[in-house]
Amino acid sequence: MKKIKFYKWDTAEYLKSENDIKRYLEAVFNDGDPNLISEALGNIARARKMMGSIAKEAKVNNKSIYRSLSTKGTPYFRTINTAVHSLGYQLTIAPLKQSAA
Repeated sequence: MKKIKFYKWDTAEYLKSENDIKRYLEAVFNDGDPNLISEALGNIARARKMMGSIAKEAKVNNKSIYRSLSTKGTPYFRTINTAVHSLGYQLTIAPLKQSAA
């Protein structure tokens, strides 16, 4: 039986362009899972090498921001909002799309 090799997947390595990042964020926010959103923001921050600057702006230490923006974290809304703004985006509210009846 042939052995199967597994490799660690790091999403940050595949976020190479602004279009990649935009499409990734759209997919994650459309899914709506808060843990996935936190992790995605962390992946983008790591891809852009911005974790330290986001931590500074959010007034938390580096360890806290890495944990907050991962699947293990439970960040405050302030931290999420700061990360979104630091990455050059803003959160907005829009009505849910109504399905045709």
